[in-house]
Amino acid sequence: MIEIDLEEEKKALAREYKELLRISYQTLKPEDKKLIRKAFDVAVDAHKDQRRKSGEAYIFHPIGVAKIVASEIGLGPTSIAAALLHDVVEDTSITIADIEKQFNPKIAQLVEGLTKISQVKKDMNISMQAENFRKMLLTLNDDVRVILIKIADRLHNMQTMDSMPDYKQVKIASETLYIYAPLAHRLGLYNIKTKLEDLGLKYTEPEVYEDIVSKIKDTKEEQDEYIKLVSNVLKKSLDEEGVDYIIKGRPKSVYSIRRKMAAQNVTFDEVFDKFALRIIYKSTLHDEKFVAWKIYSIVTDHYRPSPSRLRDWISSPKSTGYEALHITVMGPKGRWVEIQVRSERMDEIAEKGYAAHYKYKQGSTEESGLDVWLNLLKEALENSETNAVDFVEDFKMNLYAKEIFVFTPKGEIKSLPKGATSLDFAFSIHSEVGVKTRGTRVNGKLVPLNYELKSGDQIEVITSVNQKPTINWLDYVTTSRAKNKIRNVLNENTKKIAEEGKELLTRKLKHLKVTLNEGVVNELVSFFKLKTSLDLFYRVGIGSIENQQLKDFAAQKSNTLINFFKNKIKRSPNANPNEINKQELSNNYNLLVFGKEQDRLDYKLSSCCNPIPGDEVFGFVTINEGIKVHKRDCPNAISMQSNYAYRIMPAKWIDSTQQEFKAILNITGMDTLGLTNELTKVISNQMHVNIQSISLSGEAGIFKGQVTVVVQNNSILKKLIENIKKIDGVDKLTRVYTN
Repeated sequence: MIEIDLEEEKKALAREYKELLRISYQTLKPEDKKLIRKAFDVAVDAHKDQRRKSGEAYIFHPIGVAKIVASEIGLGPTSIAAALLHDVVEDTSITIADIEKQFNPKIAQLVEGLTKISQVKKDMNISMQAENFRKMLLTLNDDVRVILIKIADRLHNMQTMDSMPDYKQVKIASETLYIYAPLAHRLGLYNIKTKLEDLGLKYTEPEVYEDIVSKIKDTKEEQDEYIKLVSNVLKKSLDEEGVDYIIKGRPKSVYSIRRKMAAQNVTFDEVFDKFALRIIYKSTLHDEKFVAWKIYSIVTDHYRPSPSRLRDWISSPKSTGYEALHITVMGPKGRWVEIQVRSERMDEIAEKGYAAHYKYKQGSTEESGLDVWLNLLKEALENSETNAVDFVEDFKMNLYAKEIFVFTPKGEIKSLPKGATSLDFAFSIHSEVGVKTRGTRVNGKLVPLNYELKSGDQIEVITSVNQKPTINWLDYVTTSRAKNKIRNVLNENTKKIAEEGKELLTRKLKHLKVTLNEGVVNELVSFFKLKTSLDLFYRVGIGSIENQQLKDFAAQKSNTLINFFKNKIKRSPNANPNEINKQELSNNYNLLVFGKEQDRLDYKLSSCCNPIPGDEVFGFVTINEGIKVHKRDCPNAISMQSNYAYRIMPAKWIDSTQQEFKAILNITGMDTLGLTNELTKVISNQMHVNIQSISLSGEAGIFKGQVTVVVQNNSILKKLIENIKKIDGVDKLTRVYTN
């Protein structure tokens, strides 16, 4: 039982309230402070009987969220009040009408938006989280601040998750990495994005996280020394030139180091740029660009730059509004260092995103990057027929995409995601231009519609009134905007044909003495192995379902009905995983156990990550293929844990002596005489491991090879890898996972 000192709690509350006012990014007038005080008092009273899992008074959560909203996101008194009240409607007897009466319609609207997000009903056929996310985005149409407060809510939950059970931590952390971190990135909240990613990693891959954190601590002294060395050289020249600046060292985030290690197949020590230097300078708006390039000139006088890694986001800001100059230079001791150059204004926008943008844009008629993005988002949301998970995947791709800058025939600059095609460009001009596109010219040359654009390209779109999109166009585009518009046009056409098909089907079934109702439509969809009733009516409309097939259906109707209900029970994604498990029960496998009861069930090993005994794993209940086993760090794990948490089953290996597993190893190094002989000696003779296949090729003193071995478990594989690495000439060895 946790001892609670109520007196101490009251003092802590008073301290938190003062802190909230002190750290506010915006200047608070007396009436603002009055509004915040009132919201604070209402929230304290409403939540007075609630406590969190840790035993702490619940009110500390809304205050924590309000502090993030006030200082890290930089929103004003209306948002701070809404953050304090964000849980009262959901958790207490207070209504939206009460809030409107006590405060104002704007605060009531924000709290209602936040309550709506929390009250999504569970739908059987779609992913909870993806649908939840889509509904959350719909509130953007009303006010972007709803999402910003929701991101603050998620950050505070992630920071205070230690008292939760493991499975909940993994689910919430996966959702965070899958949706909230990309969203924070897109809204320009880089600090919050970094915190969300690091905390997400802490709970999805705790061992990896702890390992990187301890290594960062171990190398901190050396890194600080190195940063000091570079800074001292630059300070002398910057001072001589009269630049007003500060220099900060900025270590790379744990998550970005992990991402680099995974993407490049390297160890912590092999990650080159584990830190960056940031030069933040004072300047008038008029001189900002001039001073940035002056600093560039000073930096490159001392250190040689990598031309391919110069990023000028001052001349062409990112669509998130981010502005900076990034220079990668070869520093002392032959190490690459990234130097970021920003004015104080740019730094504020990079830290605060939307709020700082708003501060600097007031009175300006120019449309901000955020406004452009919100308009695109509204378009995407209008197309609500896309499956929720596909919608999220599409959306995320456009959230995280790197940008390219291209030109219209008149010389106007446009920003598109990297990988965008000439047809994407046509849709970015206007959806009506996109729909009527007959061809495109890039730099004066006629190119295919799926031509991938590069920065600096100039594109001309050729249109025709008779042109219509075809189904192939979906393969020619990468942006959500283009995909959604093409789908809409194709759907309109499909709907017309489907309406005619429905009438035709009603008549044909009447002849066969079957009345078309909802039940019969479901049976027909199942009978023809289709996905929706629209598919069914469309196929009848275009004549691809023949009369004989309908006669077969009518004859088998009674059997089909029984089978249909059987399938419904079997396929329901909401079915209790334990019930499914019992059907799958089998004595053939004794290597893996599932769930709290440690049941031994039939399963398949997933081909995307090829787990072997000893790997950290979990089970995923599929609709048609029973249980599939994935590694904890499988590339698809975050998406599955976020979207289908109710289908995840805990799993662990208990006995691996009865079966053997295949592992593929890639080896590179310097070609030496007798290397193959040495390799086979270590694997077969020393380790007594069976080699299934081996292929080595050498060129100009370098060899590359792939060895497939059969091992009993992960520890034998690890030992084998260690021994191979000791062979003279071997440089790098990595385990391969087939997609």
